[in-house]
Amino acid sequence: MPADPRPLPITRTMQFCGLAATASVLLFLLVGMKGDLGFTLAFRAPKVIAMALVASAVAISTVIFQTITNNKILTPSIMGFDALYALLQTLFVFFFGIAGLVAIDPRVMFLLETGTMVLFSALLFQRLFSGMLNSLHLMLLAGIVFGSFFRSLSNFMQRLIDPNDLVVLQDRMFASFNTIRPDLLLIAFILIAACVLVVWRMLPVLDVLALGRETAINLGVDHRKSVFMLLILIAVMVSVSTTLSGPITFFGLLVANLAYQLAPSSAHRHILPVAVAVAVTVLLTGQVVLEHVLALDGAIGIVIELAGGLIFIFLLLRGSAR
Repeated sequence: MPADPRPLPITRTMQFCGLAATASVLLFLLVGMKGDLGFTLAFRAPKVIAMALVASAVAISTVIFQTITNNKILTPSIMGFDALYALLQTLFVFFFGIAGLVAIDPRVMFLLETGTMVLFSALLFQRLFSGMLNSLHLMLLAGIVFGSFFRSLSNFMQRLIDPNDLVVLQDRMFASFNTIRPDLLLIAFILIAACVLVVWRMLPVLDVLALGRETAINLGVDHRKSVFMLLILIAVMVSVSTTLSGPITFFGLLVANLAYQLAPSSAHRHILPVAVAVAVTVLLTGQVVLEHVLALDGAIGIVIELAGGLIFIFLLLRGSAR
């Protein structure tokens, strides 16, 4: 019998998502363009690269985190990454002021913030994820407690900061791509690309981990080692994306659940590319609407937090209804 010439559904889905992501990139680069094409592209290209890196890191890290926790309403932010980022920013402003913060080399600041968040995560994972049956739940609980502590400490120190410095500090607490530093993109790309390469090699392990801890162990997977490695990769990707643009708490929840709905296959080799394409499309299209349709010069993170929060409430209500 002749082969069926029709493409598989997953192929059509991935093609559609890829075309949508490509269209959103072109839309962002070309809409509202005035004057010289080369100047416009040189001005907008770094923002596109930054948003693509952040979107990819957030989408991949969220899908992996939900896989190892077997929970589709959790995001890596539950580990307190956004709260730690806010605390680091507050500490620098508290001791050195905004002038001192601006005077620090952005590359040094980027590596310092990223390294601190990754080190915190590694210590937390190593101490609490020790192979006990409920160690993963204990680690999540510890992340929530540390996040609350970091937020409380940040709020206390912000009350002691000069009001003028506080206004600038609060602007840095929301995700924004209006002040991207091009010299940070290469470092971010190298770190995220290295994590993606390791994740791609662990795709079969991810598919087995999605079956549950006991099943994965029975199938020969070293559960503790694999999950610890994946948690470190999540920490690196979330730290890089947060340091590059600011915290986006609910963005991963939004794009991951959209990817689950769009991808007819539960294999991670299908879900992860779809999640990345959806994240790029949502982030770039949202920025275009914010800048050119609504004519607002605000932070896209505020809009994403609103949409993601509504999705989170919807998922909670749907889960309780079941």
